[in-house]
Amino acid sequence: MAEADANNGPKSFLDLGSFVGDLNVEDETASDDISLEGLEEELQECKTDDVVANILSKGTTLREYTKGVENNLRQVELDSIQDYIKESDNLVSLHDQIRDCDMILSQMETLLSGFQDEIGSISSDIKILQEKSMDMGLRLKNRKVAESKLAKFVEDIIVPPRMIDIIVDGEVNEEYMRTLEILSKKLKFADADPMVKTSKALKDVQPELEKLRQKAVSKVFDFMVQKLYALRKPKTNIQILQQSILLKYKYILSFLKEHGKEVYLEVRAAYIDTMNKVLSAQFRAYIQALEKLQLDIATSNDLIGVETRSTGLFSRGREPLKNRSAVFALGERINILKEIDEPPLIPHIAEASSKKYPYEFLFRSLHKLLMDTASSEYLFCDDFFGEEAMFYDIFAGPFSVIDEHFGTILPNSFDAIGLLLMIRIIHQHQLVMSRRRIPCLDSYLDKVNIALWPRFKMVFDLHLNSLRNANIRTLWEDDVHPHYVIRRYAEFTASLIHLNVEYGDGQLELNLERLRMAVDDLLVKLAQMFAKQKLQTVFLINNYDMTISVLKEAGPDGGKIQQHFEELLKNNTAIFVEELLLEHFSDLIKFVKTRGSEDSSTSTERPITIAEVELIVKDFASRWKAAIELMHNDVITSFSNFLCGMDILRAALTQLLLYYTRLSDCIKRVNGGSTLNKDLVSISSIMYEIRKYSRTF
Repeated sequence: MAEADANNGPKSFLDLGSFVGDLNVEDETASDDISLEGLEEELQECKTDDVVANILSKGTTLREYTKGVENNLRQVELDSIQDYIKESDNLVSLHDQIRDCDMILSQMETLLSGFQDEIGSISSDIKILQEKSMDMGLRLKNRKVAESKLAKFVEDIIVPPRMIDIIVDGEVNEEYMRTLEILSKKLKFADADPMVKTSKALKDVQPELEKLRQKAVSKVFDFMVQKLYALRKPKTNIQILQQSILLKYKYILSFLKEHGKEVYLEVRAAYIDTMNKVLSAQFRAYIQALEKLQLDIATSNDLIGVETRSTGLFSRGREPLKNRSAVFALGERINILKEIDEPPLIPHIAEASSKKYPYEFLFRSLHKLLMDTASSEYLFCDDFFGEEAMFYDIFAGPFSVIDEHFGTILPNSFDAIGLLLMIRIIHQHQLVMSRRRIPCLDSYLDKVNIALWPRFKMVFDLHLNSLRNANIRTLWEDDVHPHYVIRRYAEFTASLIHLNVEYGDGQLELNLERLRMAVDDLLVKLAQMFAKQKLQTVFLINNYDMTISVLKEAGPDGGKIQQHFEELLKNNTAIFVEELLLEHFSDLIKFVKTRGSEDSSTSTERPITIAEVELIVKDFASRWKAAIELMHNDVITSFSNFLCGMDILRAALTQLLLYYTRLSDCIKRVNGGSTLNKDLVSISSIMYEIRKYSRTF
């Protein structure tokens, strides 16, 4: 053992094998039926048990330990018996207490069983009471509903004495209209429900309701007729009367629609008739007042190509030129398009100032009044009667009055500018009505527009034909300055272009092109009346320049017509420059054009000689300044536009400088040409002279 301990170290517990070897099995237990197989494994498993390990560590055999345990159990049993004997009295007392509790609990069980039976009976009674309560609640609810309906029925069908007094004897005011609303509800109630119609109460009340209805209808009819009669009084402001008085009684019309349809139709017809007559009279009076303010601009003879100097024996006297300048020139008449929203003219104020107006001013004023009146009436009809269609019945009269007036004015209108201005005014008025979102004048304004265009086209064609059929001999004046017919054309065209800038009417542009072609032909024919070619050219230049100047006033963008005349002006200016230079320097120009471009070394013709150019050089040197002065005076007297004349003079002097430069170059190529240097005018001298005239521009 000591050797084992020395090799393996100290052990924490003893080897079970040694104790198993010491076991002595008694004879009564050692029988063939007992098998020790597996004992070694069980003992090995018990090695980990704390109790077994403790026993084995003390070196006690299992039998001895078992006997010890049995002795301990026996001793504990004896001790327990002793304790029980000591506590016997207490146990008897406890037993008695338990028995008493058992008796009390039995009594409580009996009591609670009875109480449970009573609770079941009470629950049954509560359920019965609940059912009765629900039944009574339902009855109460039904009675309340019935009471409510009955109360409403009584309220709706009863006719209070106060209502009768107001309907029969009261004045038509706000209280009266509130009473009408109550009466209307009662009348609707009597007709709406079939059950109400069969009630005895209705049979008693219905005759009274019918009497009240008839009385109310009769009374409000008389009231409305009286108010409509006030519209017919002279100098009545209809719009104020409509807005401040009639609209307050709007419900009357609703009552009549529902309960007095025939009377409503009478009121409606009376209003239409009244307003038709009143507005017709007002527009007729306004038109008559405007006619006194009209300034006659043009007659059938006021055409572009008509000669105006001669007057017949019975021809009427012409108005001053300041009033007749507007026939072809737009001038300040364009301002009318900026005054579209201005109030209408007040005739008696304008008449007091003795001022006259072109017809488009009166036209705008008349239609401004029409728009304002129509807008007010259209909105009133919609608000008061709830019928927009009434407007057209009311304004049938005013439309007829305006159409009659327009029917007399339009056939006698020969003012093309005024007609186009009226077309633009109508367009602006259509935009105004569109912004107001009131469509009542759409068809009328379209009709006026449709009437104006053919008339404008007819007057335009009169102007066109006056140019095409113009009598050249009566129109021609022995004067190269701009012709009055061409000025008329320029002003007329500029006016129409100006009025078409924002509209881009292609048909108008086409007609203006036709007019331009006619005036081109007329200008050429008038120019051909001059005997001299130079005068013809001057005449054309003056008229082209004047036309361009007038057209530029219509707009900065020019346009096809302006470009056309600018091209003609350019071409004729070149022609005039050549004619002017030929007049003063014919030898120089002819030589430069015929011989100036020849090269003496390669020319097959006879070479240029000193003698041939000497006369030209000396002639130019002797009089070139005087010739330029004559050219300057000629230009100043020939052209109406000073700036145009100076441009032409500059072009002529520049061309002269080019011709003389070519002459100088030609002399340099001539044999012995240096001998003429003393007679040649220096280019710098000529340029100095040109700059001297340029300072006058």
